[in-house]
Formats: sequence, C-alpha cells, structure tokens
Amino acid sequence: MIRIHSHKLLNVLGFAALLWMQHAVAAEQAPTYPNKPIHLVVPFPAGGSADLVARIMAKPLGDKLGQPVVIDNKPGADGAIAAEAVAAAAPDGYTLFMATYGAMSAVPSLHKAMHYDPVKDFTPISTAGKFSMFLFAHPSVPAQTLNEFIAYEHAHTGEVNYGTGNVASIVMAAEMESQAKLHMTQVPYKGEVPAMTDFVAGRIQLMFATPANALPFVKEGKLKVFATLSDRRSPLLPETPTWHEAGMRDLPIVPWAGVFGPAKLPKDMARHLSQAIQEVLLREEVNAEFVKLGFEPFGSSPDKLDAYAKKQHKAWHTAIQSAGLQAE
Repeated sequence: MIRIHSHKLLNVLGFAALLWMQHAVAAEQAPTYPNKPIHLVVPFPAGGSADLVARIMAKPLGDKLGQPVVIDNKPGADGAIAAEAVAAAAPDGYTLFMATYGAMSAVPSLHKAMHYDPVKDFTPISTAGKFSMFLFAHPSVPAQTLNEFIAYEHAHTGEVNYGTGNVASIVMAAEMESQAKLHMTQVPYKGEVPAMTDFVAGRIQLMFATPANALPFVKEGKLKVFATLSDRRSPLLPETPTWHEAGMRDLPIVPWAGVFGPAKLPKDMARHLSQAIQEVLLREEVNAEFVKLGFEPFGSSPDKLDAYAKKQHKAWHTAIQSAGLQAE
C-alpha cells in the first residue's frame, strides 16, 4: 500500500496550483493577434489590377483573422514608395505589403538610388499569384496579328507610340523591340488605369496590360489583342495566341504578387498570416473573382515565397539587361 504524507501532497498541489495561476495570468495578459484592423499597402492606384486582387482577398482574409483588412493605396515610383513605407513600419503585423514584381524584382535593377532592400527589409509571408499580361493594340493599327504589326512598324519606323503603366510593360516592350528590331516611342503613365483613357482615344497605339483594365474595351471593339505573355492560352481570350505561338522568344519573367511584412516580423505571426492567406486563396468564390481578372492565385509558406522572390529577382535582372535597359 502506497502512503503519501499530507504535507508532501499539499506541496505538490500547491505547486500545481501556482503553475496554473501563472499560466492563466500570462494568457490573460498576452495580447491576441490581431486585435485591431490590419493595413494592406498596395503600390498602385485604386482600380488597378494589384488593387483589385488585394480587395478581393481583403474581405475573406479579414473574416478569417477576425479583424478588418484595410486597403491602403500608395502608388508611385514603380512600387518603391509603398515598399519604403512598409519597410519603415513597425513589425507588429498591422502593416503588410501587397508586393508585386515591380518593387521586389525589377526596381532594384532599374533604379540606382533605392531606400529599401527587397530581401533584408521585408519578411515573406505568402505568394498571392501571378497576373496575366497581353499585348493590346488600338483599332487604328492596320494589323490583326503580331507578325503583321511588326511588318507595319518596320515600314513606319518611329511612328508608333506605346504606353507603359508599370515595370512589366516597360521591360516587355523593351524586350519586344530588341527581339523584333522595332523603334517605337514610349509614353509613360502612373498605372494602367490612367493609360487606358489615352489608349482608347488613340493617343497611344500599343500597350502591354492586364485584362482587368483592357478586356472591357476589347469586348466593345475599342481595342484588339495580339498575344498573351503567359505560357498557355487564357480562358478569357482563348483565341489569342501565346507569345511563343506568335513567333517570339519566351520571356522568363513572371508578373507575380505576394504578401510581405516589415523585417523582424515574428515567425509565428508570419506563419499564422500565411496559413490564413493560403486558405482564402483556395476558396471557390475568391477564385471565381480572380478568373475575371486573369489572375492565377497560388499561396505558399514564408520560406517558399522567400525562395520564389529571390529566383524572380534574378530572372527580372537578366531580362532587364537583355532588353538593354539601363538603371537610372
């Protein structure tokens, strides 16, 4: 028969009670995350493709996390202004970055003076997906295919104006000029949305853009499309050939998007956010909205986003050099 002395039992019970009380106090004092709205900084104006993707994600993500996700548009400098704002924010999980290829992959190779490091100043959370890009033309251009357009431009060198609303359109247009030996005139805009007004009016004749902003005008006959930059045809425009099918050399770059936090964001917080984002990206109702934009969603762990971002940084740097673009 086992005997337990009363004073020893009391000591054990007292110690257990003390541990329980300490745990209860710690749990009561520990703040739950999130306990206030989260700001998701978008590097482009309202109505642009990145903004639309962020807004589609925001509501279900906020519902999942238990706090609203508020969109904060900070356009300018190809995404650098937004990137700098997030890099300078407190790593408390309440300021996140809806980053795109511009700020994280291309800007470092196009701008000498930068006030942020795309690797050191951010904490990767999850990929969001990739944008579809198409080459659109104004109906005034007397060509129905990309090859016909190239022949037309060769016969009218210097007469074609093309618009650029983001880094991708700049790099892709430069690469096309290099491949096809074209000599066009660039007209820069602060995003695709403001460029569309001039495009539809015929002030520019050519533009690489996402379907979210251009497709409505294609349906109205105000624009036409020559090719998609994706590696396969888009369900939005199934008759439109891929860049490769149109006779051009494939581009290794991807117009991607991902969610980052400031540097030193706690790892458990990054994992928590990553899991929530991945779950949201798998929802059918969310995917249905993305399909309309030509956006292909895919989430990831923080580590996989880190590897993906570094790979794309190298790919964009190579493409920028190949296109003959110089850092300014």
